[in-house]
Amino acid sequence: MFERFTKAARNVVKGAVGHAERGGAGSVGAEHLLLALLDREDTRAAAVLGRLCPAERRPALVAALADARRRAGLSRADSEALADLGIDVDAIVARVEETHGTGALSGGRRSSGRRPFSREAKTVLEKSLRMALARKDREIGDEHLLLALTAAGGVVAEALADHGVTHTAVEAALAAPAPL
Repeated sequence: MFERFTKAARNVVKGAVGHAERGGAGSVGAEHLLLALLDREDTRAAAVLGRLCPAERRPALVAALADARRRAGLSRADSEALADLGIDVDAIVARVEETHGTGALSGGRRSSGRRPFSREAKTVLEKSLRMALARKDREIGDEHLLLALTAAGGVVAEALADHGVTHTAVEAALAAPAPL
């Protein structure tokens, strides 16, 4: 599948690995793919993100990802479902961090070696292929990765949607002529 990736999409995947390594994550997750997309300039996905989530709103998006990481990747819907069962996720996170340090629930730490892709990240990569095929595109570009992130559900899609980057909005932005 990677042979069908454009240079821009390959750079996003490499950037995601870099984000995972710098963050000490045990695996490359969907949030790392998004962070790598946010780093890009002069690509289709960068243009769409620039229109839908301007630079001044990006720190809030990155903070939302960090907050979700602190909650062990639980989405708001997950937290609300647990709250309905009488489980206060924020209280649990606070208690764990009090005992084990900030970010204790954010996933396994690795000091070196290759990081595997999480199941969620693999799903995004597979969906990007399906997005490209559905659009009758010959290659998988970074715009397909962005579309897949918005369609995959979970914490990353939730954070993106909270900042105006929904699947529908990305589709519309990709269909619109590029601004001059």
